[in-house]
Amino acid sequence: MFMRVILKTRFDIATTFGWVPTLFDSYPVPRSPQVIRPGIVHLPGFLSFAEQRVMVEKARAVARRLAHTPLAMHQQQWKSGTMSAHLMSLGKHWEYNSHQYVSEWQGQKVPDIPNNFLTQAYEAFEQAVCLDSDLAPWASDYRIDAALVNYYPPGSGMGMHQDVFEESSAPVVSLSIGATAVFRAGNSENRNKPWQDVLLLSGDALVFGGPSRKIFHGIKRIDDATVPDNCGLERGRINITFRQVEL
Repeated sequence: MFMRVILKTRFDIATTFGWVPTLFDSYPVPRSPQVIRPGIVHLPGFLSFAEQRVMVEKARAVARRLAHTPLAMHQQQWKSGTMSAHLMSLGKHWEYNSHQYVSEWQGQKVPDIPNNFLTQAYEAFEQAVCLDSDLAPWASDYRIDAALVNYYPPGSGMGMHQDVFEESSAPVVSLSIGATAVFRAGNSENRNKPWQDVLLLSGDALVFGGPSRKIFHGIKRIDDATVPDNCGLERGRINITFRQVEL
């Protein structure tokens, strides 16, 4: 009988992703809020498990309501292949053919971003601003109008890409729930090195903007054995990204 092993200790999670503790540092990836580089802030453990469960249930409810509609959760098709992650739009939907954000798609209104999602995203942004002055220019008028719910099945990831379709250059807020993921932050010119890898656990928040707003970034991989028992997910990972797309 197949038994899924849950990695609960810092040692388990670190060694699974290739970070081996040393004598002087039992967990080499810091688990306190930190500025990864100018414009990128990591907020570990930002969401409680109770908050994660509420967000998962709300996302599920919206996904069920949109099933069999033009805005149903889907895997985006590209010339190079099909994305492994499943996507669902809130607030506004990116229309790939016209290259613009829309509030309605094929007669279907894009669902509003749930209020509790916005509350968490704005709080994460405010905490990030307190840590990194490079994000401060947007502190007084940051206005989230679009969110993207990404579901990563076991073993999936996302290639290096830029978020460059928004009219606004305001920061992006990202919330992680479920399996631990390796977020790879690159440079703004191309997909090549230098890279920085950030371990994102269930409940972590990441904010990037300012000098890092146009970086190439992606999810190197997720490990399904790291899904916490009480986050609301049994398998995979949900990542919710929040953006201000209009000026």
